Amino acid sequence: MNEPMPAHANRRQVLYWRLLARLFDAEEQPALETASMGVVTDLGLPPGLLDPGESVDTLVQRFPELAAEFDGLLTGQAGDDPDAPGEAEVRRAALVSKLLLNVFSTGAGASTATQLAAWQHDAGWLERALGHAPGELRARPGGDEVGGVLAELESDLVKRMHLREVLADPALARRLTPSMSLIEQLLRDKHNLSGVALANAKALIRRFVDEVAAVLRTQVEKTSAGVIDRSVPPKRVFRNLDIDRTIWKNLPNWNPEDQRLYVDRLFYRHTARRTTPARMIVVVDQSGSMVDSMVNCTILASIFAGLPKVDVHLIAFDTRAIDLTPWVHDPFEVLLRTKLGGGNDGPVAMAMARPKINDPRNTVMVWISDFYEFDRSAPLFEGISAVHRSGVRFIPVGSVNSSGQQSVNPWFRQRFKDMGTPVISGHISKLVTELKSFLT
Repeated sequence: MNEPMPAHANRRQVLYWRLLARLFDAEEQPALETASMGVVTDLGLPPGLLDPGESVDTLVQRFPELAAEFDGLLTGQAGDDPDAPGEAEVRRAALVSKLLLNVFSTGAGASTATQLAAWQHDAGWLERALGHAPGELRARPGGDEVGGVLAELESDLVKRMHLREVLADPALARRLTPSMSLIEQLLRDKHNLSGVALANAKALIRRFVDEVAAVLRTQVEKTSAGVIDRSVPPKRVFRNLDIDRTIWKNLPNWNPEDQRLYVDRLFYRHTARRTTPARMIVVVDQSGSMVDSMVNCTILASIFAGLPKVDVHLIAFDTRAIDLTPWVHDPFEVLLRTKLGGGNDGPVAMAMARPKINDPRNTVMVWISDFYEFDRSAPLFEGISAVHRSGVRFIPVGSVNSSGQQSVNPWFRQRFKDMGTPVISGHISKLVTELKSFLT
């Protein structure tokens, strides 16, 4: 005879059955709703946990103590055994259900700026529950399965929104939070905008560019910036004073009678770093599948262009190539000059890039593309091979779009691997590390 299921397990099961019913059928299931309300009430939790229309932000504003419970909720650190749940595990199930329902039940039909903003905040709480900062997983969907799903949901909401009408209304436009999905749509549609709508679109692109630039700039600064050049005398300023060495070297001057250390020589740290002037040629595929990579790498190029002794050149291409080097210090202007869409003709871009190589051993060429060419794969690879053999450091970067789907032509992927220059894909930090290692 089967033993009855423990009461706590029953209550947790009710909450999860309700969650599944809500996700796959928006209609209420009266029995499950009533039972779930009883569970939530017994736990002393607010009824708003069961209201799909109430955001997590609103709940936390009304009940601030819930913020600490949502943080790290899904990091696997719950104290109870999920196979033998106690009251704490049932409480956890109620909070998890709230997060999953608000994030994964996005409805159908047209979405609004308010709905998108609310979803972005709820997705941020889910990221916090997983142990990440809000927006972190969506910012690197190619390297995380959950991030890919979240980015796809966000992209779907943006596509269902009447974006042109929203941008034309300053009050609605202010509710938009810039994200990769939104920037992708703005860049695709910018030529159809004018007046207030175009101004609002540019403001959103500028905000996003500045936010991403701040993150990437921090990553660049954290990476090693070159070895110390000890042939250069240290600057004799207070911030370079090596106190430990100064004390050690002057210990013979210690006077035990008056308990004082007399310093007759100061020692300073060497801070000058050995750098070699370098040329960086960034070639970016601006076809429609490359939006995320283009935005990130355009911003990254501008950051490296601001480093001393780094000469950065930027080329964008689809079936034609355009030299964007004059604007490389301003990624906002670069993005406004791009025209997404069309196919790939890499040899056209290579013909523009090769004349820029004047010192192969001191040049890096970053090629950002999915490498799906218009039947010109062999000519492009021949050009790349010749550049690589000349001594140029060639770094191929694959595509990662806003839905997290990664796609690189397998023909190219294998040949780059055989050449010893495997395709970099995933988080942009990988490219930061590669470029910094070249510059140092």
